[in-house]
Amino acid sequence: MKEKKTGTGTVSSSPPTAMASESCSRSPNSSFILHPSSFPLRPLLLYTLLILLALTTLAPFLWMFFTSLHPPLSPIPTPKTLFAPTHFAFNNYSYVLFFPELPVARFALNSILVTTAVVLFQLTICSLAAYAFARMTFPGRDTLFLIFLLTMMIPATVMIVPLFLTVHHMGLLNTYAGLILPYPYLSTAFGTFLLRQFFVSIPKSLDEAARLDGASDLQIYWHIILPASKPAIATLAAFGFIWTWTDFYWPMLATSTPSMRTLEVGLSIFKDSYGGTNWPLQMTAAVIVMTPALLFFLALQRYFVKGIVLTGVKG
Repeated sequence: MKEKKTGTGTVSSSPPTAMASESCSRSPNSSFILHPSSFPLRPLLLYTLLILLALTTLAPFLWMFFTSLHPPLSPIPTPKTLFAPTHFAFNNYSYVLFFPELPVARFALNSILVTTAVVLFQLTICSLAAYAFARMTFPGRDTLFLIFLLTMMIPATVMIVPLFLTVHHMGLLNTYAGLILPYPYLSTAFGTFLLRQFFVSIPKSLDEAARLDGASDLQIYWHIILPASKPAIATLAAFGFIWTWTDFYWPMLATSTPSMRTLEVGLSIFKDSYGGTNWPLQMTAAVIVMTPALLFFLALQRYFVKGIVLTGVKG
C-alpha cells in the first residue's frame, strides 16, 4: 500500500479491491461464513440416500432375474435363498424360448416386426404434423393444434371398441396390418406435441437461409429440422418402442391364432397354461419380455434425457 502526502494529510492510495478484501478479512461476521466443504457429511448422506433409492428401484428386477435362475418348480425364494439356489438353471431361458407347445420364437419375431413398423410410422406421421404446426403458417393453425391436443384427454381404452370394429369391417383382424395401423393413431397427438415443442426451439433463420438457396419445405424438413431434432426423435422412439413392445390389450383383441400373437400375449398364455405356480419359469418369461425394452431405453438414454430437457425450451 502506498501513501501520498497532501496539504491536508496522508492519503492511502490502495486499490479499491485490496481495501475491500482487507475489510472482508477483518469483518467480525467472517467467522460465521461456512464453506460447503465444512460439511463433509452432506455429500455422504446425499449419496447414501441416492444408493438406497436406486436399490429400492432395482430390487424387483433383481428378484425377478435371480428367481428365473432357480430350478423349475422351486418355491418362491426367500431373501436367504434368492442368491443361493440349489443350482443356477440357465437352461430355463432356452426352455421357454424353444418351448415345444408354444412358438415363442414366432412371438418374438411378431413383436419385433410390429414394434419396428409402429415406431417408424409414428415418427413419420408425428414429425410431419409437428413440422406443419411449428414451421408453417396457414389459417386456423393454432385452433387446429388446440383441437389436436384435446384428443390427448381421451383415454386410449375409449377408442379400442371403435378401432376394433373398424379393423374388423376392413377384414384386417389377425393380420400384421391390423396389429400395426391402430398404434400410430392412438399416440399421434402426444408425439406431435412432443416434436412440435422441440421444432419451435430451432431458429427460423435456418429455414430462411435454406429458402434463399431454393430449398422446399420437404427439403428443410429432411435436411435441417430432422438432423437438429435427434434428441426429441429418440425420445419419441423410446416412448413408442416401450409402449408397443409391452402392450397387451390391443394384440390380444386383434389376433386369434398363436402364429400372430406378440411376445407379451404369447407368454401370458404360457403363464396361464403351463407356468401355473412355476415361479422360476414365470420370471424367466418376464425377463425375456422386459430385456429388449430395457436395452432399447439404455441405448437411447443420452438422447432421451436431453430430449426431455430441451422439449420445453423455446428460443
